[in-house]
Amino acid sequence: MYHWSATNLKERQSFLTSLWKMSNKYLPKQKPAFLNFPEEWQTDVAPAQESAEVTVSTTIVDDTPEYMPLTEREIADLERLMSQCDFAYSNSEAFMETLARDLSILDGKNIHSVLAAEQQVEALMSHLENAISEADKIESQLNVYCDSIQHIQKSIVNMGKKNTTNQVIGKNNQVLLEELENIISQLDVPYKLQKALIEADLNSPNGLKEAIEAGNALVRAMNADLHPALVNLAAVQEQRKRFDKWRIKFSQSICRYLNNLFIHEGNKEFLSMEGYHHESRLTLPTLDTVHNNLKPYAPLMHWLRQMDRKAFTDLSKVYISSLQKRYEAVIRQFFEEARNRLNAGSLRRGKGSSQDISSSGLTPREGQNSPVTQRLLAQEREQWKAADETTDREKFDELLERALTQLEPMFLAEQKFCTAFFQLDMVSPTRSNTQSTLSSFSMQSPGSAVITTPSKEEAERKMEKYINEEVRRMMGELFGSLEPELMGFITYYENFDSFCCMNVLVRLGQHVMLAQDTGNFLSVTFATLLVQVKRNFDKFMTAQIKSIEETKPNRTIKCGILPFVDNFEDFAKIAEKIFQNAERRNDLEKSYRSLMSAIFEAIPRIGGDHQKTPHQVVIMENFHRLHALLSRLKIVALDSYKKEAKQRYQDALKAYVTQYFGRPLEKLNIFCDGIQAKLSQGVKESEVSYQMAYSKQELRKVIKEYPAREVKKGLDSLYRKVEKHLCEEENLLQVVWRAMQEVFIQQYRNVEDLIQRCYPNAMITLEFTIQDILVFFSEIAQSH
Repeated sequence: MYHWSATNLKERQSFLTSLWKMSNKYLPKQKPAFLNFPEEWQTDVAPAQESAEVTVSTTIVDDTPEYMPLTEREIADLERLMSQCDFAYSNSEAFMETLARDLSILDGKNIHSVLAAEQQVEALMSHLENAISEADKIESQLNVYCDSIQHIQKSIVNMGKKNTTNQVIGKNNQVLLEELENIISQLDVPYKLQKALIEADLNSPNGLKEAIEAGNALVRAMNADLHPALVNLAAVQEQRKRFDKWRIKFSQSICRYLNNLFIHEGNKEFLSMEGYHHESRLTLPTLDTVHNNLKPYAPLMHWLRQMDRKAFTDLSKVYISSLQKRYEAVIRQFFEEARNRLNAGSLRRGKGSSQDISSSGLTPREGQNSPVTQRLLAQEREQWKAADETTDREKFDELLERALTQLEPMFLAEQKFCTAFFQLDMVSPTRSNTQSTLSSFSMQSPGSAVITTPSKEEAERKMEKYINEEVRRMMGELFGSLEPELMGFITYYENFDSFCCMNVLVRLGQHVMLAQDTGNFLSVTFATLLVQVKRNFDKFMTAQIKSIEETKPNRTIKCGILPFVDNFEDFAKIAEKIFQNAERRNDLEKSYRSLMSAIFEAIPRIGGDHQKTPHQVVIMENFHRLHALLSRLKIVALDSYKKEAKQRYQDALKAYVTQYFGRPLEKLNIFCDGIQAKLSQGVKESEVSYQMAYSKQELRKVIKEYPAREVKKGLDSLYRKVEKHLCEEENLLQVVWRAMQEVFIQQYRNVEDLIQRCYPNAMITLEFTIQDILVFFSEIAQSH
């Protein structure tokens, strides 16, 4: 019997739980019964303290290996053993005693066997002792050998240390030699190049080549990439002082030579425009010769830009001042020749007086004429036609296009040369002081410049803007006279023909739109001029509109077609020819609408103020003419005005016919109006004849007052009145006469219908028929 004891409840629970698990695992068929065992303990969850040891009176260590089933041989042996003892199943104690007795017999036999092998064991032990003695001998011999080589080991170690030190020294010497050779190779300038730096010969090609090579060598030496610690070496500092002296000397030689060269090129006699007089087309000479003469010296300018910024800036100013004179003279002569070619036309053949062109602001020149009167839509037709400048305008447009076309290649050639010669497409190096520049200077391209900006894209945009501003600044100084000369040429002709502002607007607009580089100086200049020309165009259109608004009617004569209506067709044809397929057509269409609005307002105003011509006639004739010319012009932007003009013409025609034709059968119409009034009061049509005032006798009396002869006489008088009102040039007399005929026929039919309804079977009719009316109107029209 076994007894277990636990120190606390947790240990007891842990022990019982483990015992319950082992019984379930190893005794599935012979599982013992656990009484008073709580159900919550029957779980796989281990207690809170799994590592706690269970203290019992008898320590049980579960070293039992995992359960292994019996093999077949073991089962057979067990069965054979149990068969020898039939009582094994009934008396286990007797079976145990039998097994114990057999075990003791076997142990005795094992002991006798061990005692029999004693001699063999003793022999084995003797052999082991001999082996141990031999091992001791070998160990003593090895100790002797170790003592012998210990001295040699120390010598070898010392030799290894010495060899390592020699290797380090050799390596350091090699690195030092390589570094010194690197410094010398980077800071060394050959004697031949030193001589070229001190005594630069820039007149000969060989001397120029050596000078460029020497300058590049000096740049490489001064920009050598040395370790910061090596820069403080006395030899390096001394060599850099030599570099500085050579740089100053070489820079002075370059500045002196290029300064004289720039001045010399600027003072050369430029090509005279007289050499181009024989050509049919005006040509602008270029300065390719100057560029070709200066191109070989571009590397020297690049060297100065990198090594001596002040000298480079001064030389740039000298170049600009020298070449500016030549360009100013070339451009001035070019436009002077363009003016002469204009004066060779009708401008010189007597248009205007000998007064100066005061309004243009130009200096009077020989052969110039005074400005002619500005052509306005409100001018009389004779003055408008007399001021026609179609031929001169075409010639001016051709010269302007030629000038704009010739200016572009000359300007682009100069811009390309200056960009390459002065490196305007590169960012300028920042110079804090000369020494720092010489020690750490490096050229920065737009793609590699270090600029502190929020983003790379923004930095690139700012850099590109800076470069474009530099290019425009230099081109603006070189071509400072371009804008005033070009504007002067335009203003010169505007004083003779105000319509030329449309040509200039179209031409400049085309060149601004076709510009490949919208940021260069020429494009900016053209754009600035375009703004001024657009203002002139707006002023021109404003003057036209103002002339329409200020038109006063001539009250002493018949009105007829107003001048601005008659002149608009010529105006539109000129404008359409100029603006055909032009980019600036929107400006013209906007002006069209403003002009049409002014014309539509002016016609009724003038018609109301005119005393000789009825108001409706002025509106009718002018809107009829306006509709006709708009139909011929076929301008899409004016389609709505064309429809409105037709509607106003028809309304005016109807109002005129209603007012001046009236009712020729006045008494008869009044009689019929009375009948209509009675009918409105409820009188039946069959009872109208019984009214005293509207009896058959009264009707016959009224009809007798309008015999056919008197009616025709009245119509003839009306025709003469209409003929006096209408103008012959518009030829609306027959249209108005036919409209009056239709109105008269309609009145006749109304009277006849009323008589037939109110006086049936009375055999009362007018003395003339509709056919007679048609004959009257036809005979009167033919007689006049």
